[in-house]
Amino acid sequence: MGNEKILICDDSILARQQLKNIAKRCSSLPTFVEAANGQEAIDAYKLHRPQLVFMDIVMPVKDGVEAIREIRRFDPKAYIVVVSSVGTQTQLKNAILEGARDFVQKPYTFSAIAEILKGRFEGR
Repeated sequence: MGNEKILICDDSILARQQLKNIAKRCSSLPTFVEAANGQEAIDAYKLHRPQLVFMDIVMPVKDGVEAIREIRRFDPKAYIVVVSSVGTQTQLKNAILEGARDFVQKPYTFSAIAEILKGRFEGR
């Protein structure tokens, strides 16, 4: 792996940093784009066109489900993985219906994130 562009959207700075640290261990040259809410994620996606998006569900301004819907409307091939600890089954179901490819429960493990990165970037 190398040269990947990854968008990390979470209202928690700590959560974004943890995901970046794991991705750096799995990939030699990732480029990170960060967003703290769903609207920032939509704007960042349109500007940077990342190959992978890690998206929280519960956030201010726009939640992850709304952001997934708008990103997928802009790019139906967007590869979005929900990473969330909070949220009802309904929110998760809605995220999947809107086009999220996978779900990782917080607190996540290194291996769970590494598996997603491997599947996305080595399985091209």
